[in-house]
Amino acid sequence: MRKNWLNARLLVVLMALLLVVVAGCSNKDEDTSKDGAVDATKISNKDAIATVDGEKITKQELTDILIQTHGEETLNAMIDDKIVEMAVKKEKIKVTKEEIDEEYADFVENQGGEEAFKNALEQTGMTDKQFRKDITQYLSIRKLIAPMVKISDEEIKTAFEENKDALGTPEQVEASHILVEDEALAKEIAAKLKDGGDFAKLATEHSTDEGSAANGGELGLFGRGEMMPEFEEAAFSMEVGSISDLVKTDYGYHIIHLTDKKEPKEATLEDHKEEIKESLFEEKLQTEYTAWLEKAHEEYDIENKLSKPAPKADKE
Repeated sequence: MRKNWLNARLLVVLMALLLVVVAGCSNKDEDTSKDGAVDATKISNKDAIATVDGEKITKQELTDILIQTHGEETLNAMIDDKIVEMAVKKEKIKVTKEEIDEEYADFVENQGGEEAFKNALEQTGMTDKQFRKDITQYLSIRKLIAPMVKISDEEIKTAFEENKDALGTPEQVEASHILVEDEALAKEIAAKLKDGGDFAKLATEHSTDEGSAANGGELGLFGRGEMMPEFEEAAFSMEVGSISDLVKTDYGYHIIHLTDKKEPKEATLEDHKEEIKESLFEEKLQTEYTAWLEKAHEEYDIENKLSKPAPKADKE
């Protein structure tokens, strides 16, 4: 549930926000937001929200189209949210700022970093504040449904055996490199290194791999199959602390400095028990939440004027 929360919730929340904003009624002046866009809540339903050569498209027309195309789906999602909100309040469930910050940090990391995460939000139009509100709801649902989720040791053991190979750590090496296109320059740099030259400084000054050059040539840890074959063969055959001869690939001439080597490690149940348990919890959370929500719909008095009537059964 958590893994899909960002993508699944963004669309629903954005549609709900759009409908609510557009449907908001006010005859006040048309204020503008910080980015210069007009605040739609300040536009009356009969006024234009857009014009084409003077011909207006009213806010009411836009609202009607949105309701016709996405209204039922969005309203159903809003009803579900309201049910959760009421249940959370009834059970006196609280989510702390620390819990929200921790979950937020996990999402940022899983998205590939702060910049990638912000780009994802910008593409959807969702603000950081709105996303944190969604995290709060997600964590509230976790606390609400958690007592219903049961995970046995046998299930954990079975999941471990099924994923044991993937959970293991393959052989890896950590290295830095200097990459140049010209062989003569590569030999010149190699000579400086043999005379005690600083590898990181020379990488920053000469390497054409701009990404690693900015970090003194550091490539970090990598396993087999991630680099060019010639580069990989040289790196995995080196001793930690050593510097290679020139290694030619399609990119040019490399000088490799091996900084660490990690032997392959077989996965153990003890090391991965909590990770597997969390994965199973997420799977069961979605199932239990769906079942709980269906039951809650029967317990609450719900009136949905956009819902379509159930199809009539065929008469025999």
